Amino acid sequence: MKKELHIFFTALMFYTRIPCPKNIDHNPDYLNKASRYFPLVGWIVGVVAYAAFYTSTYLFNVEIAVVLSMIISILTTGAFHEDGFADVCDGFGGGWTKDKILLIMKDSAIGAYGAIGVVLLLILKFTAIATLLSSFQVGNMQAATYGLLLFVTAHSISRLAAISIVFTHVYSREDASSKSKPIAQSYSWKEIVGALFFGLLPLAVLSYWQWQLCLVVIPVFFSRFFMARYFQKWIDGYTGDCLGATQQVSEIIFYLSIIGLWKFI
Repeated sequence: MKKELHIFFTALMFYTRIPCPKNIDHNPDYLNKASRYFPLVGWIVGVVAYAAFYTSTYLFNVEIAVVLSMIISILTTGAFHEDGFADVCDGFGGGWTKDKILLIMKDSAIGAYGAIGVVLLLILKFTAIATLLSSFQVGNMQAATYGLLLFVTAHSISRLAAISIVFTHVYSREDASSKSKPIAQSYSWKEIVGALFFGLLPLAVLSYWQWQLCLVVIPVFFSRFFMARYFQKWIDGYTGDCLGATQQVSEIIFYLSIIGLWKFI
């Protein structure tokens, strides 16, 4: 149990800015095993983001509450995944060979593709979340529970989609220049089962509310399949930035899928 807690806190420290015990460090072995808890970290980020939204609705309208929730979410993760998305936009938008794409993604400066991509990403995310919560009623426990499940599921299943690429593809960079390299070294059935359990459990609970909602796995993992295939085609695998981009795209696909399903249920 002590070792599992250490692995969990390693995941929490690596993927978020949430303070962890002082004895937790970036141990490569624990960081590799931490992939099993990546979707669980999504639970925490989802709860924090929803708490910011819920408390804000007592003072502001839904739109402002959504913006504040997004800000808190980004601060909680240190823009970890948004940064990866921006790097992917720059790399694949400006590079035409594997070496060039990897070189651009490694550059800490953001280019036009990255800036435009992140702006459009955040606009689409805001619009999707605001649409889903447009009828939110302060004090309504049913609405509050649904909103919480929605946030937690979005963050967990999108992280499952991202980390699953580690289980099916190879790491693209041949050197150890990326801080995400230890995650790609090896994995066992524990990482796969853990990621699946923590990634799908919130969706199972949400689907109990309305069973048709489980269908969101289809578009989410179709987008994951498309992105992984695209990365494989151009850079023969994936990088940490690719995982971040996949998480962001999968999260938005989840919101859009829920909006689409609500028209038929």
